[in-house]
Amino acid sequence: MRRLLPLAGMEKLLKKAGAPRVAEPAKIELREVLEEYAERIGVKALRFSQHSGRKTIKASDIKLAAKEV
Repeated sequence: MRRLLPLAGMEKLLKKAGAPRVAEPAKIELREVLEEYAERIGVKALRFSQHSGRKTIKASDIKLAAKEV
């Protein structure tokens, strides 16, 4: 599976959280967790948009999906 999120972004997130240093495996694991979470949100958001008779996913669909995941 091709990864969508860059490892540099994972390091920035962890450093923003206060980590002085970040190991490469930690960046990889965070990316995997976030991409899996985002995919689950996307699937639920798609269901919400389809239920509303739309093909377009809106921000409100994402917000509702995130509450359920």
